[in-house]
Amino acid sequence: MRLAGLLAERTYLGVNHHRAPRPAGLTSPTRPKPDQLTARTAAQPHLPQHQDTTATLAGAYPFLAEGGLGSQGVFVGQDMFSGSSFVYDPWVLYRHGVITAPNIVLAGIVGSGKSSLAKSLYTRSMPFGRRVYVPGDPKGEHTPVAEAVGGMAIRLGHGLPNRLNPLDEGYRPASVSDAQWRTQVDSRRRDLVGALAETVLDRPLAPLEHTAIDTALASAVASYMVPILPMVVERILTPDCRDDPDGRLAEDGRQVGHALRRLVAGDLAGLFDGPSTITFDPSLPMISLDLSAVADNSTLISVLMTCSSAWMEAALLDPEGGQRWVVYDEAWRLMSHPALLRRMDAQWRLARHYGIANMLIFHRLGDLDNVGDQGSAMRALASSLLANAETRIIYRQESDQTSLTGEALGLTGTQMKLLPTLATGQGLWRIRNHTYLVQHQLHPDESQLFDTRRRML
Repeated sequence: MRLAGLLAERTYLGVNHHRAPRPAGLTSPTRPKPDQLTARTAAQPHLPQHQDTTATLAGAYPFLAEGGLGSQGVFVGQDMFSGSSFVYDPWVLYRHGVITAPNIVLAGIVGSGKSSLAKSLYTRSMPFGRRVYVPGDPKGEHTPVAEAVGGMAIRLGHGLPNRLNPLDEGYRPASVSDAQWRTQVDSRRRDLVGALAETVLDRPLAPLEHTAIDTALASAVASYMVPILPMVVERILTPDCRDDPDGRLAEDGRQVGHALRRLVAGDLAGLFDGPSTITFDPSLPMISLDLSAVADNSTLISVLMTCSSAWMEAALLDPEGGQRWVVYDEAWRLMSHPALLRRMDAQWRLARHYGIANMLIFHRLGDLDNVGDQGSAMRALASSLLANAETRIIYRQESDQTSLTGEALGLTGTQMKLLPTLATGQGLWRIRNHTYLVQHQLHPDESQLFDTRRRML
């Protein structure tokens, strides 16, 4: 009975009966007051410094990378910051309000992998109903791709059977009335002949020269439903006496007439001097104009690009034509000609209205500084192309281009240092205010189809 009482007394006092009795002189600490339960110490703890690699620290701080663009879109590759998959689709991003302009600028030195990225972007979009137009392919790189996807590659050059009449009416959208269609065709023909003359003359046209072109076109259309360029040249050089009673119109259009004569009887003859042997089919998944046979003639390439842009323009400006890619490869060639630059600028500004995503491909952003003189209208147009492209993809750049690229895109010092060190297929994606480092990934079949090094291996 007494043992049980002792055990009960020890249990009440909080003493474990299996432990030895507390030595004399030791007392239990007093219980702190509620306002003293602050878990603070009198001195701050001194923790040792810790260094580690970014790969390890990424696991400790997993929320420092960009969240990505979501899961809707075309698979591109791996986000090298977060390790997740990276997808991109300009139409999806526009619909979600991430971007306000669907145009893309893609720059990278030779061998950096930019061509493979461009081809994979538009081919992987085709299952979603997107079509692809390449109005000028100076190296013929897109021809195998167009043929592989069931599209059409149109080869133009001396000795080839294809002919392209730049004065064709072109594709007529179903929603256009007869009066609207006639006005559009007349305007497109007038602009095209003027642009061709400017390209060959390498200068703007005078008002009197525009009058000579308008009069000759009206006379040719009155005689033939679908005129060809030799008819217009003939009427510029020798206008009808009813249109030119005093002979002044022939004098005003003499230089323009002889410039355009190069396209029908001179060194540029054989491509535009007859009816078209090909038709534009907007239902095809891809149409590419292969200019590799005339790659050594810069004037002829510019003329071909001017004609092909006008030839495709009717289909591009069809609001019911669906979502389409328009790819401008080797863009430095185009930007050196004012007529082509103005046409590109107009199409970029109307991209949202017609569901078009333009892709401009060149080697470096410094190419824009080679367009026109400082402060000129051409330089302003070239700069506007970059301003109207909210997706800028930069592949490997030379060290002397990093400052210019960083200033144009608003890159940080760390991002600029990355540019010369990027491996093949790695690109710095700048989408509005977001930046991603992406490793492009290709299927083996894509690698074989997109490879541009086959002639070197």
